[in-house]
Amino acid sequence: MTDIADNISSIRRRMAQAAERAGRDPRQVQLVAVTKTVGVAQIREAMQAGVDILGENRLQEAEAKFAEIGQQVKWHLIGHLQTNKVNPALAIFDMIHSLDSLHLAQALNRRTAGRRVACLLEVNLGGEETKYGVAPQEVCDTLRQLDKLENLEIQGLMVIPPYTEDPEASRPYFRQLARLAQEGNNLSLENINLRHLSMGMSHDFEVAIEEGATMVRIGTAIFGPRR
Repeated sequence: MTDIADNISSIRRRMAQAAERAGRDPRQVQLVAVTKTVGVAQIREAMQAGVDILGENRLQEAEAKFAEIGQQVKWHLIGHLQTNKVNPALAIFDMIHSLDSLHLAQALNRRTAGRRVACLLEVNLGGEETKYGVAPQEVCDTLRQLDKLENLEIQGLMVIPPYTEDPEASRPYFRQLARLAQEGNNLSLENINLRHLSMGMSHDFEVAIEEGATMVRIGTAIFGPRR
């Protein structure tokens, strides 16, 4: 437990320092603990150390953990969601970071049972075929379409930049996502307020915060390398 608690304490300190360097209030940035392949016992240790948002990549894995942990924390989906898995996902997740297509958005909108679902639009800034998300040049048009879906609450944008060991190499992508959010807000759409930027992981979260991240998704730096 000491390692996980110490890791979280160190991460929160570094998050605060990064926010202060950018002239931001550290309270504007939320820690999403990425629990892919992490066992329930370790998750409980993180919860005892103050973690209150869990980020899961896979629905099936999240279902098993949710059965044990329940709604003691908020659950965020950060991995790809297939349209045929929308119903069970809606039973678990408080927010979907990985809204990666209009098709998925329409499926979510149809099946929400009257609840407004918090979502982030995923943007594929690197143009990588192995990653999901809308192209940057499609963001504004996609937002106009999403604005018509009354059961979705689009709260921001999410990105997973091309991986590099150098955190500074991620900075242009984070900066571009912040610009796209500003452009989206300038559209003055009725039901969309892009107040969140989900960007930054274990190796580059400080750079992400300097560029405006409001949610950082951190797994390895909390729990160690994945099994």
